[in-house]
Amino acid sequence: MKIALLGYGKMGKVIERIALERGHEIVLRKGQSDTFEGLAQADVAIDFSVPTAAVSNISTCLNENIPVVSGTTGWLEQYDEMVRLCEAKNGTFLYGSNFSLGVNLFFELNEYLAKMMARFADVYKVSMEEIHHTQKLDSPSGTAISLAKGIIQHSDYESWTEAQAGEQQIHIDAKRIENVPGTHSVFYQSEVDFIEIKHVAHNREGFALGSVLAAEWIQGKKGVFTMKDVLNLK
Repeated sequence: MKIALLGYGKMGKVIERIALERGHEIVLRKGQSDTFEGLAQADVAIDFSVPTAAVSNISTCLNENIPVVSGTTGWLEQYDEMVRLCEAKNGTFLYGSNFSLGVNLFFELNEYLAKMMARFADVYKVSMEEIHHTQKLDSPSGTAISLAKGIIQHSDYESWTEAQAGEQQIHIDAKRIENVPGTHSVFYQSEVDFIEIKHVAHNREGFALGSVLAAEWIQGKKGVFTMKDVLNLK
């Protein structure tokens, strides 16, 4: 499989190594100032860039009929626009706020717990915390937003906020600390006890492997997908 890497920072380099180990070829390594030369040769593109570049990267791929996997966060206000473009072009687009197997299992656990706790909303108040390294540009993380949406889907909560939470809001405390692993925690607090579920990423390997697996999975497919499809979690 010929892969175009859109974003060639720390994550892009890990993805490159794993892709090569799995027998794939890299035909484009695009940094922020590079062109899309080589994209036409690709069987698939993997976008791990920056929020300001993601929409351009994704739309270019869809317009060129190149299947695209994107793990860039911080641009989701334009997600629906990319979905419409994919449908108009009969293309292939897979977005994931997190490609780690462990995090995607954590998403499922979070939703299951939210369903259980919805019956006790008058007893337990939910909140969240996410911690990342200081180089992460968006806040809160895409993973934290996905977790919050999973809770909202199965409860009476209506939205999330980084400010002080109202009655129907989930507070997300986003922290940026030097040299820490990505950490996501969901808390259920009552007057008598405290329930917590947490995921801690030790390194980038899990995210990178997941993105390559997703790129392999979408070969020959048309439509808009998520990691739930890749991992058959629906």
